Amino acid sequence: MASNIPLAERLRPRNLDGYVGQQHLVGPKSVLRRFIESKNIPSMIFWGPPGVGKTTLANIIAKEVDRPFYILSAINSGVKDVREVIEKAKSQRFFNTPSPILFIDEIHRFSKSQQDSLLGAVEQGIVTLIGATTENPSFEVISPLLSRCQVYTLKHLEESELIGLVNHAIEHDIELKEKKIKVEEYDALIRFSGGDARKLLNILELLVAATDEVTINNKMVVDKLQESTSMYDKDGEQHYDIISAFIKSIRGSDPNGALYWLARMLAGGEDPKFIARRLVISAAEDIGLANPNALLLANATFQSVHVIGMPEARIVLSEATVYLATSPKSNSAYKAINEAMEYVRNTGNLPVPLHLRNAPTKLMKNLGYGKDYLYPHDYPSNFVEQDYLPAESKNTKFFEPQNNSKEREIRQRMQIYWKEKYKY
Repeated sequence: MASNIPLAERLRPRNLDGYVGQQHLVGPKSVLRRFIESKNIPSMIFWGPPGVGKTTLANIIAKEVDRPFYILSAINSGVKDVREVIEKAKSQRFFNTPSPILFIDEIHRFSKSQQDSLLGAVEQGIVTLIGATTENPSFEVISPLLSRCQVYTLKHLEESELIGLVNHAIEHDIELKEKKIKVEEYDALIRFSGGDARKLLNILELLVAATDEVTINNKMVVDKLQESTSMYDKDGEQHYDIISAFIKSIRGSDPNGALYWLARMLAGGEDPKFIARRLVISAAEDIGLANPNALLLANATFQSVHVIGMPEARIVLSEATVYLATSPKSNSAYKAINEAMEYVRNTGNLPVPLHLRNAPTKLMKNLGYGKDYLYPHDYPSNFVEQDYLPAESKNTKFFEPQNNSKEREIRQRMQIYWKEKYKY
C-alpha cells in the first residue's frame, strides 16, 4: 500500500552517520561535529541553497545533544509565536540545564521586529537558535543577532553523493525496494536536480509512480518532466535559472525567447508580481536612457498586475516583455552609478563645496555656506557653468552616453553646456 509520506521525508536521515554531504561541516574532526559531540553547541545559522539538508541537520543536532526542539517557519509565524516558544523555553529551564533549541526555517523572511523579539532570548541563553536561510545572512539577518551566531555555509551536493542517494532510495526505501527499478543513466536526473537532494528524490518518486517496473534513462527523465509543470520549483534552482534566462532574453532583444521563458514561469505558477518586479529592474538596467519610457511602462505593468491578478495579468506581462525586448538598449546609467559608488568607496567622505551647502541659519551664512552659488534659472537656457563636485574630484566623469538616438541628444547637449570640460 502506497504511503502518503513523500519519499524525501521517508528517507530523511536520523543521525550524522546517515547524513549525506556537507563533510566540511560534519565529517570527522570537523568544527560542527566537534560542537555536536561535546553537546555544547552555539547559536548558528545554516546558509545554503534549497534541498541541501539544513532542516535535516538541525533535527539531527537536536537529537544528538538531547534537547527540547521547537520549530517555527518564518513564512507563517509571527512575533506572538516567537514569544510563546520563548515562554515555554523559560518554563523548562532548571539549574545548569542546557537551553532548548529553536529552529527557524527561512529566517531571512522574518522582519526586523520579529528578529528583535529573538535577540534577548538568544543573548540570555534561554534558547539556542538554529536558523536556516537561502539568502546571504549578512544582508537578511540583523547585525546584533548575526553577531551572536556562528554562520555555516552548506553546499550543493556533489554528483557522486546524488547518485548514491538515488541508489540508496531504490535499495532501502520501504516502497521503492518492492519495485523493479533500473537506472541506466544518471545525467538528466542530476542535471534537473541542480544539486538539490529533495528535488532529486521528488523527481525519482515522480518517475516511478504508478508502475512496478521502470528503466530510467536520460530521454525518459526529460520526457516525463516536460509533461509535468509541477516540477517548476518556485523556491529552488529552476526558479533562478528561468528568471535569468527571461531577463537575458530581454537584454538580448529576443522577444520570442523572452515570451517562452515568461510562459514557463506562468505555467509553473510563478508569482506574477515577482516577474513584474524583475521587468522594472530590467527597464532601468538594460533599456535605461535609450528609451526612458520603458521604466514608466514597467512600473505601470507592476501596478496593473497587482490590481488585476491572474489570468489576465499574463496579457499585461506579455505586452511589457515584448516592449522591453524590442526596445533599444543602454546600460549607461547602471554603469555610471556603479562607477560613482566605487569612487566614493575609494575616496571616502569628501567635503561638500561651500557654495553647494545649505545655509538655513545666519551663522552658516557667515561661514560662507551657499555663498557664490549661481542659480541656473537666472541664466540663458537655464544653465551656468560652475563646479558641482568636491575640489578633489574636479572634472571626474562617471556617466558616458552610449550610441543610441536618445543618448546622442544627451551627448550633444552636454557638449554645448560644458564644452571641453565634458567633451565625450
